[in-house]
Amino acid sequence: MPALEPVDAWRAVASPAALDAARWSGDDVDVIRIAPDEALGIGATGATLDDDPDAIVEPDSGFSVGLLDMGDVVTLLAHTEWDVPMNGASGTVVQGKIAGVPAKLLIGDPSLLVVQTAYVDELRARLGW
Repeated sequence: MPALEPVDAWRAVASPAALDAARWSGDDVDVIRIAPDEALGIGATGATLDDDPDAIVEPDSGFSVGLLDMGDVVTLLAHTEWDVPMNGASGTVVQGKIAGVPAKLLIGDPSLLVVQTAYVDELRARLGW
């Protein structure tokens, strides 16, 4: 049963090119591209985007994460409405509903499950965690 813990993050909304060139501050920052024009820097303490004067960069404390080993990811397969690339490249982000709850999965070893903190209790209940 993986733990889902709240994390500090920074969210950036900007042009795709500006997000590609963004500089994220902090130690062990995981950047998840959640849309072509939006990124979430988990563990970030800030972000600098020089290439988009209209960029929005703000702290975001509304997400929780859990580290998943391969067995945990396999367990999620029965609860997803979308394909989980079991052999996907590390750093691949997939998103959709897990047991009916919106979530994101950053593929890696371990993989990172990202869910809005407001939905954590519901996800745990639906997965029996």
